[in-house]
Amino acid sequence: MHPNAAFRPAQDDLAELLVREIGFAAIFAGTPDGPRVAHTPVVLSEDRTALQFHLARGNALTRHLDRTTALAVVQGPDAYVSASWYAQADQVPTWNYVAIEMEGVAQRLDNSALVTLLDTLSARHEARAGANPPWTRAKMKPALFGKMTGAIVGFEMRIAAWRPTIKLSQNKSIDERERVIAGVEATGHGALAQLMRHLGGDRGGA
Repeated sequence: MHPNAAFRPAQDDLAELLVREIGFAAIFAGTPDGPRVAHTPVVLSEDRTALQFHLARGNALTRHLDRTTALAVVQGPDAYVSASWYAQADQVPTWNYVAIEMEGVAQRLDNSALVTLLDTLSARHEARAGANPPWTRAKMKPALFGKMTGAIVGFEMRIAAWRPTIKLSQNKSIDERERVIAGVEATGHGALAQLMRHLGGDRGGA
């Protein structure tokens, strides 16, 4: 998490909304073999207190994660910010980005909860993809589905701490921020430029 308080989201539910919208995280934890990370789609509970995900059974993190404190990081758009875009002198380049950190203890899900997680994931993302009709596991032979679920392990992380960073030039003046938005957009980072327009409220001062 960035130490500058200007980069904390003002809206209480913004971090939650970004996690739901992005839906993909890196899961970090310490293991006897050293720190490890895995990458996986995630589902945030309705009350925002738990994050569910699944990992391949053979993943280096899987066998060590049960009852272990983990860190989940959901990252949004990011882009380089050139100091040449500022009107004010004596500026330095930086990087604008969105990152949501969640920390908590992970516990292994039983098979029933894992299947529910998979159903939730597929229903959510099939709807986003506009599939008609949407894919469901009913289209698979039960034995094959069971074999494939046997190759993964589900987890639920109870979220003890949220640490979001929404770094969108909030520490710059309105005019300077508009120049950065134009520069970011011109370099092909339209998603970040849109977030800057909608979320990078003026904090005043450079």
